[in-house]
Amino acid sequence: MKLSWKNFLLWSIPIIVISFFIWQGFFASTTNELNTNIANSRMTYGRFLEYLDMGWVKKVDIYDNGHTAIVEAIGPELGNRVQKIRVELPASAPELIVKLKKADVDLDAHPTRNTNALWNLIGNLLFPLFLIGGLAFLFRRSNNSTSGPGQAMSFGKSKALFQMEAKTGIVFDDVAGIDEAKEEFEEVVTFLKQPECFTAVGAKIPKGVLLVGPPGTGKTLLAKAIAGEANVPFFSISGSEFVEMFVGVGASRVRDLFKKAKDNAPCIVFIDEIDAVGRQRGTGVGGGNDEREQTLNQLLTEMDGFEGNTGIIVIAATNRADILDAALLRPGRFDRQVSVEVPDYKGRLAILNVHSKNKKIDKDVSLSIIARRTPGFSGADLANLLNEAAILTARRRKNTITLNEIDASIDRIVAGMEGTSLTDSKSKRLIAYHEVGHAIVGTLLKDHDEVQKVTLIPRGQARGLTWFTPSEDQSLISRSQIKARIMGALGGRAAEEIVFGDTEVTTGASNDLQQVTSMARQMVTRFGMSNIGPLSLENEESNPFLGRGMGSSSEYSDEVAIKIDKQIQFIVKECHEKTLQIIRDNRVVIDRLVDLLIEKETIEGEEFRQIINEYTPVPDKEVYVA
Repeated sequence: MKLSWKNFLLWSIPIIVISFFIWQGFFASTTNELNTNIANSRMTYGRFLEYLDMGWVKKVDIYDNGHTAIVEAIGPELGNRVQKIRVELPASAPELIVKLKKADVDLDAHPTRNTNALWNLIGNLLFPLFLIGGLAFLFRRSNNSTSGPGQAMSFGKSKALFQMEAKTGIVFDDVAGIDEAKEEFEEVVTFLKQPECFTAVGAKIPKGVLLVGPPGTGKTLLAKAIAGEANVPFFSISGSEFVEMFVGVGASRVRDLFKKAKDNAPCIVFIDEIDAVGRQRGTGVGGGNDEREQTLNQLLTEMDGFEGNTGIIVIAATNRADILDAALLRPGRFDRQVSVEVPDYKGRLAILNVHSKNKKIDKDVSLSIIARRTPGFSGADLANLLNEAAILTARRRKNTITLNEIDASIDRIVAGMEGTSLTDSKSKRLIAYHEVGHAIVGTLLKDHDEVQKVTLIPRGQARGLTWFTPSEDQSLISRSQIKARIMGALGGRAAEEIVFGDTEVTTGASNDLQQVTSMARQMVTRFGMSNIGPLSLENEESNPFLGRGMGSSSEYSDEVAIKIDKQIQFIVKECHEKTLQIIRDNRVVIDRLVDLLIEKETIEGEEFRQIINEYTPVPDKEVYVA
């Protein structure tokens, strides 16, 4: 690290001050230390007078204004040789000088040099000068630096990253799967580049655009693309960087940010995770937060207050739009709210095409198959999927990514890491019957999703898994489809009951039963799919400021609650009986599939359906068409 003279001075000041005081103390005590060292021993004043009366004292040197004497004496007690002895003299002993003269003793007085006063004066003058100079240097450094120790003095300065022309390396072509959002922002970029096209018809540039969507859907990536395309000054900051422990710091940073933005208009200000500062005011069990609310008030004023901010477009991203303050969401502040949702099949295929450009993928791998296998995956999930597949390919020392690596990566992301294979035992056979029960019920029900594969390879907490591939991206689900899913989830428990009996039923179906109960309850209380009638008895939304479960309360009477419980029990019991019947009717093929599964540990969906078709017709299911 290069050491400049400023850094040298910064570190030298405290060292100089400390050294000065050590030096001052050293010289202040030099005389006493010298006087102490020249005397070999000490003697009381009374003993000294006795030596004087016996004529043993030959010479006396007086120091410290008559407080200390160094005596040269000789006598039998001293081995008949001259010794120097230190004697502390009393404050008032006028008769001593007379006795010394009568005894004809060589007397000499040494006056004290008054150096302490000089050093004290110098120390009192120099220390304040060093202190004032050091503080002045720190303040100057804090005003000229953007990082390091001096930053403590710039508490109220904005921490936004400023780029005159943001070189993010990302453009709109790198963003896929969110075409509607891209179209909105392409319009914003056009407005910045060619404003006359819009102002000619009286259009005004939007003041703010809010990106709303689940995590990983590409909100921040889209902001980077805007920065890369717009060719205008770009400020980026996180919402949490406005909030500090001290009241007023966040508001000061907001003012500083918009002041810089106005000086560089037209420009874009991107605030990531704006919910950290934009929460509703005056909410929560313990009341509001003064610092955060003052910061929000300043942000509201800067975006649309008495003084305009023409030419500044504020883009914000959040996945918690439900907790944002209403004043922040109104037109004039955030004029547009762009929803960035989890991509559908076409969106996933487009995202895979983008992220596969720099990957060596085998020519036999079809990205459409991967897109079909990954419903519910966000853009970040798909990018992570291909990266995991590439890592696995390198670990297996292959040159290209094949479908095996991609399948293994999907399994790892969804279910967890692969565990150790089970040994051939009763436990393995029971798990095999459980998984085949899920798979055969799902295969023989027309409204259930197709089986992709059945495996006994443990992943995560699961000892075995049955994978289903949705027939399509479903935003609407029918009553028959929900019942089919309930029966499919009960297939494992039903197989255990038929094959091993009620006494051998295990806890392996605990998670399945939770899903069954949840689906049946939603049919009754939210979807109106029961004898109670088309009523929505429970609200999916809750108050986000009261904590989980604190804001929920029953919206129906005790009588209705009893009816709900009875309807849930009726739906589950009906589906359970039908599931048991399917297992009984297909016991022969189930035994064959179990033997095959124990041998191979994994059966692919197509092979599974072919074996079942030898015993009973497999119903035709809806085929997904891209």
